[in-house]
Amino acid sequence: MNAKPDQYVGIDNDINGGMTSIGKIIRDAWVFELLPETETCEGWNLAGIDALLQKVNAEWDKYGCLVSQLPEPLAQRHYDIHQRAIEKAKAAGWSGEVETGDEE
Repeated sequence: MNAKPDQYVGIDNDINGGMTSIGKIIRDAWVFELLPETETCEGWNLAGIDALLQKVNAEWDKYGCLVSQLPEPLAQRHYDIHQRAIEKAKAAGWSGEVETGDEE
């Protein structure tokens, strides 16, 4: 039985090129400038990630949890950050099928 790690590996070391639920939290934290884009959260414990999730959710709540409701500067920042992440993940072999495989 594998024990769950008590520290996050960091978005740069995460599986699927960082296309994970924690990776999304971190990218959204970058969008809302809750963290600098240089912060990968490597070594963070799960309580720290959870606290970050609460802050990210509070920001999303201001915009109805919709990218389309973000003001232009935030919408552009969201697009830029997530587009770079998708390109990087695809270069690392991620295809997106894990996330969409159950939609068939």
